[in-house]
Amino acid sequence: MAATLVIEQLLNGLQFGVMLFLMAAGLTLIFGVMGLINLAHGSLYMIGAFAAAAVAGLTGSFVLALVAALVVAAAAGALVEMLVIRRLYQSAHLDQVLATFALILIFSEGTRWVFGSFPLFLDIPDHLSGPVSLPGGIEYPKYRLVLIIAGLLVGLGLWALIERTRIGVQIRAGKNDREMIAALGVDIAWLYTLVFALGAALAGLAGALVGAIQSVQVGMGEPVLILAFVVIVIGGIGSINGAFIGALLVGLTDTLGGIFLPELLKLFMEPSAATSLGSSIASMAIYILMSLVLIWRPTGLFGARAA
Repeated sequence: MAATLVIEQLLNGLQFGVMLFLMAAGLTLIFGVMGLINLAHGSLYMIGAFAAAAVAGLTGSFVLALVAALVVAAAAGALVEMLVIRRLYQSAHLDQVLATFALILIFSEGTRWVFGSFPLFLDIPDHLSGPVSLPGGIEYPKYRLVLIIAGLLVGLGLWALIERTRIGVQIRAGKNDREMIAALGVDIAWLYTLVFALGAALAGLAGALVGAIQSVQVGMGEPVLILAFVVIVIGGIGSINGAFIGALLVGLTDTLGGIFLPELLKLFMEPSAATSLGSSIASMAIYILMSLVLIWRPTGLFGARAA
């Protein structure tokens, strides 16, 4: 029984981690290539979830809902980049923070105006609902297992795009030396719009996938945005590999800490005190992890060391 619980929680942590990766991958790409701090990334996550919920409600198709999340979030990202973000590249980080924070308010109130203040619900498709039997007699929700597989496949596709395509070469070169690739004839404005739209699409997809196991509501992107920043700090700003490893570490630490720390402390303390203290420590666990990583490696696990 104990082994089953551990495996189930490991899978839950993995599922949480791969969804965080979809969010953090776009965020780290945008910061790594453009040098932009985008606080509105969580709003794109929210937009993807609302687009999916709306289309699923109209059509009854979960696949069309995911396509809508990708398309709407990517389009919103591209428009934001062209109309607002493009004017901020040469600005100080404080200006970027203030401008993108303003976008959070605009997106939140705009979404509230369109959809109202009440949460929406995105139903899990019938063929993905219910448990699936895993080796060892473990019953695990089929949809959560699909989320793990989908997140890993999207991560593999993103890696292939960055490492094995011409566009990927331009993105990696833009991260290292923007002036040089501009001198070689690459349209920097187009590249930046593409990267921003790609990051937005990944965030929107994550929002749609998670929206089926949580409620879809205004402001749902802000808590995830904080965790995504923790992920890219741990993994190293600008690194896709770092975002993946950092997301898994955060997902597993948050999930396992919340379940097992109180139980561990009950071996030494009164149950009520152990539950209270364990929950408090668990809520800080990912930030403690981030601090330890930064003490050991200030640039993150895969971040480039200063010359």
